[in-house]
Amino acid sequence: MNPGLSDNLYLPRPAILERVTDEIDEVRTFHWRFEDPADGEAFRKFRPGQFAQVSMYGVGEFPASLPPSPTEGETFFTVRRVGACTAALHGMRAGDRFGVRGPYGNGFPMESYEGRNLLFVAGGIGLIPLRSCIRYAMARRERYGRILILLGARSPRELMYRSDLEAWGRDAGVECHLTVDRATEGWGGHVGVVGGLFRREEVRLPVADTVAFVCGPPVMFRFVIRDLLALGFSGEAIVSTLERYMKCGVGKCGHCCIGVAYVCVDGPVFSYAQIQRLGEDI
Repeated sequence: MNPGLSDNLYLPRPAILERVTDEIDEVRTFHWRFEDPADGEAFRKFRPGQFAQVSMYGVGEFPASLPPSPTEGETFFTVRRVGACTAALHGMRAGDRFGVRGPYGNGFPMESYEGRNLLFVAGGIGLIPLRSCIRYAMARRERYGRILILLGARSPRELMYRSDLEAWGRDAGVECHLTVDRATEGWGGHVGVVGGLFRREEVRLPVADTVAFVCGPPVMFRFVIRDLLALGFSGEAIVSTLERYMKCGVGKCGHCCIGVAYVCVDGPVFSYAQIQRLGEDI
């Protein structure tokens, strides 16, 4: 049987931009909904860590992480302007239309982490893909142990999701620890790299009962991994997402291939042990 138009994997579904929120320089959050509510209902079954393909009509398509949790009941992307497609999205206003395909990828196996502590370590916009996991765990708080968030940025004005951080800081179920490379007037928090927070007594966790989520720029990733391994974390207990420019999203084009793995279908979530076996140099 030939697939109908609605079964075409490469056909984006029409979406409507509802509102835009500025996050940090060149980074904005775009709240949207599908034009057809049935598309929205199907899409909201996504898992934390999955991604979608965003189509800017007449310009192109790009992959975007899904920062909302499926427990939140809303859809949005947080996107940094880095090229023609993302610039087109940044130029949109409420009511404008674009296309969305997905969700794609494996996502974080949150069920397998139940009963354990969750340690989130993020640098800059690395918090975007981890936000979904954080909100998912908060919505199922009784299933997890301690939830710690360690977030670093170059300066206080570059801390992502400020309203979330303020809310999470007030939430008794989450422990937030922030640090910046350069303090500015009014900043009374920690100054230094995010890995420096591991030395604080209040962030120490029993390694055997903890899974660490790490996402950030390569230089931060390398040093944080080194610190976590020195603390006794195994490669299987450290998880992250790999970034590749994924074109098809469904394992056909091979553009995101690393060795025998397709980041779009075998990832983007990998344990550090898996990343080592792929031979990926991060």
